[in-house]
Amino acid sequence: MSRGPIGVFDSGLGGLTVLRSLIDLVPDASTIYFGDTGRFPYGDRTVRELVDYSREISAFLIDRGAALIVVACNSAASAALEQLTNELSVPVVGVIEPGVRAAAKVTQTGRVGVIGTVGTIASGAYQRAMSRIAPDLELICAACPGFVEFVERGDVDSDQARVLGERLLAPIRDCDVDTLVLGCTHYPLLARTIGAVMGRDVVLVSSADETAFEIRSMLAGEHRADGVVPRSFVTSGDPEMFGRLAARFLGPEVSVVERWSWT
Repeated sequence: MSRGPIGVFDSGLGGLTVLRSLIDLVPDASTIYFGDTGRFPYGDRTVRELVDYSREISAFLIDRGAALIVVACNSAASAALEQLTNELSVPVVGVIEPGVRAAAKVTQTGRVGVIGTVGTIASGAYQRAMSRIAPDLELICAACPGFVEFVERGDVDSDQARVLGERLLAPIRDCDVDTLVLGCTHYPLLARTIGAVMGRDVVLVSSADETAFEIRSMLAGEHRADGVVPRSFVTSGDPEMFGRLAARFLGPEVSVVERWSWT
């Protein structure tokens, strides 16, 4: 793998949870982040749309020198990861299998929950990954429409978010899972609300953290950059709004946000 930047993309802000973990674990790796907020949300897109979007963004990132592509969106990964892996000239990492592997390690009862967008849950991607990695575990899946939209508005801990969480999480909470995979990279930003609803006995597994651990292992300690580490941010939506929320969720690494238009 070359020493180019790591390209990370998502439908919007959620992939910043992967980027935050990546910066913390591999601080000398340069990065370029693409938030496709102009075509948000991805959760109800068709498989064909998600594959096309993922190809377009990956081509953009590779054109900018990316040596590794991180599909930091569960909806895109469930639809397009296999195609990107087969087609691209650089390594590709998704967020689904790392989360499943982590859940399999921490569960004590063997009852694991997964929450995600309607598209991710309906795709069966988590069910297939669990059947490969830990077929003896019982997997309970639930779609949580609305969570992503709350995050994209910057609303992660309001009373309204808590009410929505109570309604959406009640079925999976009633199944007595002891581990819950946050199967959307937006969801760690709602971890306080989700944790309050599920209770302290349920372990929340962030696919964002686990994906960053996997990338660190792939890099195997390779030194990636000298001096100031370049961090670039691009959005297909409103760069001012994206920059404001990205700085809130990610931190001081966010400075200039480039506007990209699909033509």
